[in-house]
Amino acid sequence: MQYETKGRSILKAISWRTWATITTAVIVLIFTGKLTLAITVGLLEVVAKMGLYFIHERMWHRIGYGKKEIPSFILWFTGLPASGKKELADRVYRQLLKDKLKAERLDSLDVRPLFPETGFAREDVNEHVKRAGHLCAMLEKNGVIVVASFVSPYRESREFVRGVAKNYVEVYLKTTPEACERRDTKGHYQKAREGIYRDFPGVDVDYEEPRSPEVVIEVDEIGMDEAAQKIVSFLKKNVINQGK
Repeated sequence: MQYETKGRSILKAISWRTWATITTAVIVLIFTGKLTLAITVGLLEVVAKMGLYFIHERMWHRIGYGKKEIPSFILWFTGLPASGKKELADRVYRQLLKDKLKAERLDSLDVRPLFPETGFAREDVNEHVKRAGHLCAMLEKNGVIVVASFVSPYRESREFVRGVAKNYVEVYLKTTPEACERRDTKGHYQKAREGIYRDFPGVDVDYEEPRSPEVVIEVDEIGMDEAAQKIVSFLKKNVINQGK
């Protein structure tokens, strides 16, 4: 996911040799007392050893031994509306960035405006999730870790995303519609019960639970910090460190 550019190797060579040359010149000056000789030796050394260092760096760059490749993957959060997907995904995403990993964050609210005419019937939702899955897969193929949070209530479209991904990790936030409704500060569940919203998972359509998610978070039994740490630990043990 990261590599050493020639420009970086050159800058490293210059910075290293600057300090090393000053040290050499001072040592020559101390032992001989001749400033001209010290400067001459220093200049000759800096030219010769900068070249040798650059060659040495580029040779090691071509050698695969000891390099650690971090695999890209899709981390897919799914669960009922108001189960906490967005907050938890945000926390995990920030931790991946803190660990200097190349990651992008996608949420259903970010993607849906790209397709404003997409509805909420089963076929529309499946199509929406599949589009999002294609986008995630494209980013993954380009070496990007994708943290995605979508209700994605139907197994069909979630399995589609798993199929187009190279490395897919599904995080299921397990809870109940009743608990989600209590957390729902925006009143979406109430609007669904009043018929203002149609095809709302947990109210008038079923959410199809994943059969074999990689990580299950019992939302009502664990805090967000602990849940985020559980997911990050799983990733480091089963995905990230697999490339090392």
